[in-house]
Formats: sequence, C-alpha cells, structure tokens
Amino acid sequence: MGKIRVLIAKPGLDGHDRGALVIAQVLRDHGMEVIYTGLRQSPVQIVQAAIQEDVDVIGLSSLSGAHKTLFPKVMEALRERNAADIPVVGGGVIPAEDIPYLLEQGVQKIFTSGSSTEALAAYINQLIHPEEEKLEPPEKIAHIGIAVRQIDHVLSFYTDTLGLELEGVEEVEAEGVKTAFLKIGETRIELLEPLTHDSPIQRFLDKKGEGIHHIALEADQLDQRLHRMKSEGIPLINEKPKQGAHDSQVAFLHPKAANGVLFELCQHPKGSEQ
Repeated sequence: MGKIRVLIAKPGLDGHDRGALVIAQVLRDHGMEVIYTGLRQSPVQIVQAAIQEDVDVIGLSSLSGAHKTLFPKVMEALRERNAADIPVVGGGVIPAEDIPYLLEQGVQKIFTSGSSTEALAAYINQLIHPEEEKLEPPEKIAHIGIAVRQIDHVLSFYTDTLGLELEGVEEVEAEGVKTAFLKIGETRIELLEPLTHDSPIQRFLDKKGEGIHHIALEADQLDQRLHRMKSEGIPLINEKPKQGAHDSQVAFLHPKAANGVLFELCQHPKGSEQ
C-alpha cells in the first residue's frame, strides 16, 4: 500500500503559512507524502498541481476570510477537469456558521482553529483507507446526569410534574453515589445523590450546587475511541473503560476537552435497552 499523497494549499492573498507548514510536517510524521504549493495560489493553480502530482487529498488552509469564495472555486475547478473524485478538506480561521455552506459546496470536512493536527491526520487516513475500522459518531444521548442532594426530595417533579417513568434506583458504592433513572424517549435522566462526604457528587454539590453534572453519550468501541482521543491530545479522566451501571462500560472525558462540560461515554451490552 503506497503512501497517502496530500496537497496542502493556501488559496488567495493570505500571506501567512506557518500553520500550513506545521500541518504539512505533522502529516509527514504520520507517513504521508506532502506537496506544499506555497502562498497566494489561485484555485486553478491548486487544482492543476493536484492533478499533476496525482494526490489523494487536497487540504486548503485559509486565514484571510475569503474561504466562502475560494473554496467553492477550487471545487468548481476540480469538476471542470473531471477530478471531482479528489476529496478536499479545509481549515484555518473559519467561523462555524460558514461550515454548512462549504460542506454543501462539496468540501468533505472543515477543521476549525480548535481542531488538533492529530485529528486531521486520522481523518485523512480514514478517508483514503475506509476499509480500516471506522469509529462512528456516538449513537445518541444515553442519559443526562443531574446532581441532587436527595433523590426522594426531587423525584416528584420528574414523576408527577413531568410524568416520567422511574425505571429503578441503584447504589454504585465504588463511586459513592445513588442513582435513579427516569426514561424519556430513547434516553434517560439520571439523578445522582451522594452516599458519602467524599463522593465526587458531594464535591460537585459543594462547589456548584444542584444541577446538570454530565452528559452521557452512547458509543461503541470504547477502547479504540479512548486510545484515539489520547493520541489526539484530548484530556481524559479515564484512559480505560470502567464498570458502570446496568453492566455498562463507561469513561469520562475531562471537562477541559469540552469547555467545562463533563462528557461520559457509555457502552452497553448489545441488545440492551439502555
């Protein structure tokens, strides 16, 4: 299997290429061949270089704000030259509100300024070698965890006022917590009551009071996911899955990974209703 060939290009009048050079080096470190076209390239020049170099992927970098004009022109030039099968990814300073438009124009994926270079390398590898095991996005929200001082004091709001069904109450002594699950559609609300003074939930209550504690996402292949996240520099609380409620395997990402939101990944046994 030959090396993946990537063309890194900066369309338009953008005069800064440090970011593009960093990306080029990271991709080379991942065993890819990188062709860098240099600054101030027109869309036509970029596409001609991609065809001449027989690349597998085109990576466009834009800091100038002209991406909504230049990226579609690259896509148009590819179509005109019967080379639309070359996938295009983009990155740089691109506002979130512009991303849906660029995807509609045919760009495969946009990496924002907060994206890691490791994530880009992993995506390109998956794009060119789809036969390798792919990690699908999380399937759904498994539950939303809400920290409470006493389940018995708040339960009536969920069961009487909202009319939700209480599925069961369970103590997880290893975590120092009592949990109550209430079903809502395909997901659940998990009420979390501390069992001990040194429980993580008690510390949360002391610091922030009652409220949303975490969001749990249903996802498979937890080991592989955590390994990839660690390699991409995502801060983790659990680098390996641990035992959770209902025979599940769970792992928490550090709140720093999501700007203060605590995410839990859950993998339930196949066939489970959870």
